[in-house]
Amino acid sequence: MPGNSQRRGAVRKSGKGASVGSGGQRRKALEGKGPTPKAAEREYHPAAKKARSATRGTGSTKPGYATGGRSPQGRPARGSGRSGGGAKASSEVVAGRNAVVEALRADIPVTTMYVAGRIDADDRVREALKTASERSIPVLETPRGELDRLTDGAVHQGLALQVPPYAYVEIGDLVDPQAPGIPLVVALDGVTDPRNLGAVVRSVAAFGGHGVLLPERRSAGMTASAWKTSAGAAARVPVARVPNLTRALETFQKAGFFVLGLDMEGDVELPGLALATEPVVVVVGSEGKGLSRLVRETCDQVVSIPMSSAVESLNAGVAAGVTLYEIARQRAAAR
Repeated sequence: MPGNSQRRGAVRKSGKGASVGSGGQRRKALEGKGPTPKAAEREYHPAAKKARSATRGTGSTKPGYATGGRSPQGRPARGSGRSGGGAKASSEVVAGRNAVVEALRADIPVTTMYVAGRIDADDRVREALKTASERSIPVLETPRGELDRLTDGAVHQGLALQVPPYAYVEIGDLVDPQAPGIPLVVALDGVTDPRNLGAVVRSVAAFGGHGVLLPERRSAGMTASAWKTSAGAAARVPVARVPNLTRALETFQKAGFFVLGLDMEGDVELPGLALATEPVVVVVGSEGKGLSRLVRETCDQVVSIPMSSAVESLNAGVAAGVTLYEIARQRAAAR
């Protein structure tokens, strides 16, 4: 009795031999991908890095958020993390009605606004939609499930913004030779609160500073929260990130800068600061731990801010503001 293969319409298949049409696939697999790009055209090749270093500074480098995920130097911009969740590691998502409205009021650059379908519109939603229309921000109606995914499960209340990654500058771009005044840079050591970073950036802009220096690890980045706290000053003050803060400070010292660290147990009190009229880098530590050991040892002078005994310490934003004011006052008096 023949098997099922003898029934009408049945087709016996064999595992041997190539299937019909496979010859075209084999030919495509053997095709080459063209000539190998030149060394200078390969992004991570030393020759390409050298070429970028040679051309850096020939164009205008401005702080702010990158366009298309790339920094002004042509490199992929470093991501600034997430605020209330994020769609991608290279971008940031601001979630929640209050957060979205405040971000728009601070004129933070926005790529897209996401609005949940059938959202219960209140004054905040209406203001957000009106602002998006005035600034020509794309608005996408998004299912709530997709919004949950985009915001990583944060409480978005049906409203979210996608912010492009911030474009950090190189350490050599912090001081513009054509900028007025004596060079003044603020470095942050272990400051993890983006609001403190935003306050520092705002003080740097207010008192004639030239830039802010951040370590890549254990430090806040230029997130939407930092941008908002800076009250727009982040659009004018360049911010650089470095792998090793101690080595970066040594680089400034070789360039003729004095490094001043702020610490409660400083060698000199702020009113007696004698280096205010020189090119300086002011290093501000975290409120809890202060300056790290290696950074403190690198400082040319450790300065303390005299305070009432009722107050144990100042946060980084306030300490930087007080110090920058005193430096600006002494420089104005020395003119």
